[in-house]
Amino acid sequence: MYNGIVLPEDKLREECGIFGIYGGENQGLSRITYYGLYALQHRGQESAGIAVSSGGRIRHYKQMGLVSEVFDDEILEDLEGGIACGHVRYSTTGDSHIINAQPLVVRYRNGNIALAHNGNLVNAGVLRKQLENEGVIFQTTIDSEVIANLIARLDKGDIVDAVRETMKMIEGAYAIVIMTGDKLIGARDPYGIRPLSLGKKDGSYLLSSESCAFDTVGARLIRDVEPGEIMVIDGAGPRSYHADIPGSDRLCIFEFIYFGRPDSIMGGKNIYMARKRSGTVLFREHPARADIVISVPDSGTAAAIGYSEASGIPFVEGLVKNRYVGRTFIQPKQRLREIGVALKLNVLEDIVRGKKVVMVDDSIVRGTTSRKLVQMIKNAGAIEVHLRVSSPPVQYPCYFGIDTPSRRELVGANYSVEDIRRMIGADSLGYLSLQGLKEAVGGDLAYCDACFSGNYPMAVPEEGDKYILQK
Repeated sequence: MYNGIVLPEDKLREECGIFGIYGGENQGLSRITYYGLYALQHRGQESAGIAVSSGGRIRHYKQMGLVSEVFDDEILEDLEGGIACGHVRYSTTGDSHIINAQPLVVRYRNGNIALAHNGNLVNAGVLRKQLENEGVIFQTTIDSEVIANLIARLDKGDIVDAVRETMKMIEGAYAIVIMTGDKLIGARDPYGIRPLSLGKKDGSYLLSSESCAFDTVGARLIRDVEPGEIMVIDGAGPRSYHADIPGSDRLCIFEFIYFGRPDSIMGGKNIYMARKRSGTVLFREHPARADIVISVPDSGTAAAIGYSEASGIPFVEGLVKNRYVGRTFIQPKQRLREIGVALKLNVLEDIVRGKKVVMVDDSIVRGTTSRKLVQMIKNAGAIEVHLRVSSPPVQYPCYFGIDTPSRRELVGANYSVEDIRRMIGADSLGYLSLQGLKEAVGGDLAYCDACFSGNYPMAVPEEGDKYILQK
């Protein structure tokens, strides 16, 4: 095994994960929520929280850290009620601090609500300033508090109307779970950029960012919450309302490339199979003559298997990932947080020595990790390294809940494919085309592909650091 090196994170960072359950006859909802959040841990590792409603009273607990670090039996025993919601967070807006952890619990004239949000608003700053001018005092720096304040102010006795009116005011990407004293409410932005699904377990109904959480807690997927839909769950079961806002289905395509868990279903599509098909199309677009196919674990593995099957080149494990599961994302200083996750990858020297290697990865953001991996594999004795990427070049920043670097840092925005190949040191480099990606995921649906195409589904800021290219 070749000596491992510590690699800075070179991926787009996850958003957040949300989960909710209306209990029915079920007991132990806090534990069900705990396991649901555990299944969504890949979507956010900075903080975790659970809120429960019992008799109109909402209790909650949240802390910095992973789900398994934040909660224990004693805490979960104290969080019992007929409704529960939870959140795992990676900060895309607002500091990484306990005050910004969710669910947010707001007390107002009509009672209490707890809110968990995945996504990002493009007009949060404007709305926040308007509310502050009207005397609203904010406790956090996150746009989720803007949503909670608007709902509280607009609630004239009908929470569904308040949510609908709030959705008409906010712009951006959001999937929201709201818990009141007697209801669980889910809402999704009119473009459906962020995912949200409805599930059922015995007499209970559940909401989750991904269907893999339903599998974990023994529930079954019913369907996706539709773009612009408000799903209300109470003693009468689930009921659907619509916000009547213009939009169209534009689910984030990066969910299929990297963010979603392989065993989840989104838009009726199995994520693992979409990734495997992307490898098949990738070989068609960028074939290579090689002895072995390896993946950058774990996100590139399904595509590498697809590439291997299409090419007839055997797939082998050439890179081994350290499975350390500590506080990878919790760093004591901002500078270290910006570096991101430290992934330690080792090369299996006996596997790659003397071989022509195809290495499949899901994306290239800055290119730093790819360069180091190619160097490691060649130092371990590989004759050639051909890098294949199962997505197009990332060229534009995201404003909808994904933490993307500025265009200055996006290697795909500043250099040609040949320039990137030379920088990385690969013998050849091939990216999956956007058309090929859509074919692999499923061409019958529309997606938000703005990070590749610059085709945003709504107006976004066109100035600031995110748009600055290399000088």
